[in-house]
Amino acid sequence: MFGFSILALSALFASSEEGGSGGLLSVNPGLAFWTVLTFLILLFILKKFAWKPILAALDEREQKIKDSLQMAEKANEEAKQMIEDNKKQLLLAEDEAKKIVEQSRVYAEKLKTQLLEESKAQSQKLIENASQEIDRKKLEAFAELKNQVADLSLSIAEKILKQSVDKNANAEMIKKYIDEIQKN
Repeated sequence: MFGFSILALSALFASSEEGGSGGLLSVNPGLAFWTVLTFLILLFILKKFAWKPILAALDEREQKIKDSLQMAEKANEEAKQMIEDNKKQLLLAEDEAKKIVEQSRVYAEKLKTQLLEESKAQSQKLIENASQEIDRKKLEAFAELKNQVADLSLSIAEKILKQSVDKNANAEMIKKYIDEIQKN
């Protein structure tokens, strides 16, 4: 740049020393030569030292922009894929939750039915046990009553007959009569 400035100044001084016979629109061949020469030197210097680094920087910048756009597009696609995956997982989780709720409901229904059946069976067993106990107590009471009637009958018979009667023989006889009474 410094060389270009020197050349431009030397061309300006050269044109002013020649006398300045022309106006603004007149063509000065010396000035034109130095201007073209200065432009070519500047173009050569720029091409040699600045053009390649500028183009390399522009290419590098362009590549970075392309890479950034590709990465952004890839990240966008990955985000869309993640959203789709999350939606699928959410639907699967909802389905699984519905299945678990349904299984729990079915299990609770089975448990309720089982408990009802068990309680019915237990109550039926209690009723049967109570009925058997009642029958047993009734038989015991009847047997006790029979014994008391037999004893009472013996006692009455002894008093009536006023004699000593064999208790075992009388007891058999009384049982026989009581059995006949029961049958009738």
